[in-house]
Amino acid sequence: MRYTDTISTNQTQEVANKTLRNTYGLLSITLLFSALMAGLSMSLNLPHPGIIITLVGFYGLLFMISKFQNSALGIVLVFALTGFMGITIGPILNAYLSLPNGTSLVMSALALTGLAFLGLSAYALISKQDFSFLSGFLTVGVFVLIFAMILGFFVQMPALQIFISAGFALFSAAMILYQTGEIVRGGETNYIMATVTLFISIYNLFISLLSLLGMARDD
Repeated sequence: MRYTDTISTNQTQEVANKTLRNTYGLLSITLLFSALMAGLSMSLNLPHPGIIITLVGFYGLLFMISKFQNSALGIVLVFALTGFMGITIGPILNAYLSLPNGTSLVMSALALTGLAFLGLSAYALISKQDFSFLSGFLTVGVFVLIFAMILGFFVQMPALQIFISAGFALFSAAMILYQTGEIVRGGETNYIMATVTLFISIYNLFISLLSLLGMARDD
């Protein structure tokens, strides 16, 4: 390997390490902030804002983050998004906690989500494999899940709901692997966008596992 190639490799690794540190640092803080907002929403017993407000708020903030991803405003918007998502999950958690075994369901889903994220992240960090082959699966998965959700509004079938929840869980796991791999290999250098992607993946994974556990126990 030539001297210039060595310098280029070292610089790429330094950028990847910096992005990784910033991403995990911001992710940790936003997870705590989102949990705080969820707790506030639960204590105030706030109603769910509804699907329209949730989607408008989510995609609106996501668009703004993408637009300002290279500025300090992008960080502020990340907290706005994660806080908003925490507020929207509060009523959902209250509904599950009102069940006879609700506390067990929530804690089990939370533990499984944490273990899955740590395991997938550790695998991507240690193996340093190229997970770009997942991009095609993720692209197709988005359209399949969107179609399934639209169908779910008109067709109330338990099997379809299981498929949607399982699909989101699998999609989220693949996204964690893909995004972490991109950071490690230097493909993703913007820690704001990396944080948002991982946060949404963790959020969806938790909701999906909570739904699956609830359906498994006939709740």
